[in-house]
Amino acid sequence: MAIVETKALRKEWGDHTAVDGVDLAVREGEFLVLLGPSGCGKTTLLRMIAGLEKQTAGDIVIGNRIVNALPPRERKIAMVFQSYALYPHLTVAKNISFPLRAQGMPRAQIGPAVEKAAAMFGIERLLHRKPRQLSGGERQRVALARAMVREPDVFLLDEPLSNLDAKLRTSARDELQQFQRKLGTTTIYVTHDQIEAMGLGDRIAVMSKGKIRQLGPPQEVYNEPADTFVAGFLGSPPMNFFKRGDLLIGMRPEDLLPRSAYSGGGGDKLVTVKFRVGRIENLGADNLLYGSLTDLAPKERFIIDVPSAINFPVEPGKDYDFVIKASDVKFFDAQSGVRTSPKPFWEKS
Repeated sequence: MAIVETKALRKEWGDHTAVDGVDLAVREGEFLVLLGPSGCGKTTLLRMIAGLEKQTAGDIVIGNRIVNALPPRERKIAMVFQSYALYPHLTVAKNISFPLRAQGMPRAQIGPAVEKAAAMFGIERLLHRKPRQLSGGERQRVALARAMVREPDVFLLDEPLSNLDAKLRTSARDELQQFQRKLGTTTIYVTHDQIEAMGLGDRIAVMSKGKIRQLGPPQEVYNEPADTFVAGFLGSPPMNFFKRGDLLIGMRPEDLLPRSAYSGGGGDKLVTVKFRVGRIENLGADNLLYGSLTDLAPKERFIIDVPSAINFPVEPGKDYDFVIKASDVKFFDAQSGVRTSPKPFWEKS
């Protein structure tokens, strides 16, 4: 295990800045997720840590040593790519042993190391097969075993589950998290999938335009977004926004409940809004109501997520009262997008 730090790390290609002065400290044994849309710089950041891309400026520290000038093989890291990058002509055993053979480990030591790594990921029975004979989930396990066979200090993962179908991704996330916790290896994981990020990470670093916009535990980042980008990127459906003067008001679709269905409790201050239903989308467990807030933002598109377990029949074109806890209403500066704490709009001047 090792700590990983980047200090004012920067990567430029011509006049394009891919990573813009990132300061990041990954704790020993932590599972940290770099989350953001395509082109935000997360993969470039990971590749610089791995030594596959040379930084334009800044330092990379792994295990208390600056590794700027070290090649990948000397950084004590292992990386799993989106494509898994398995050698199709080699057996699973030879794929797993490849990094050991490349570094000149004695043959007598390679066999036990491969068997140990295969057992770790439950693929002992696959050692004599070739990649084309494996399912997507099995290929993923082989790639993980090959990465871990050298017992690296840092484990780097670049969207390793993106090629799996939805059902397999769910089970693979659970297995990956269990493996990481058992091994305790410092792990940095890149994804654009917020479900993966929320489910896997001890902390999430949300990136946009080469910068880290917010870093923290998943629930904290979700519940207390630092700006409108983070608030809008996390959540499905995303947070609703509407403008009032110099402010953007944010409300998550699931935080609003029909007034008639709210049971109260806890002394929560409630804010009541009037919502006009335009369209209803039934998703099974939830009903998405598309419409507008007739009293606050009649021209803005607004979404409310009502659990199907709540018996609340609605009709398009009609108005209904919904409530939201005052603490769940977020305020942002309309120009910068940064979170702020003004006097709430429902309080009199």
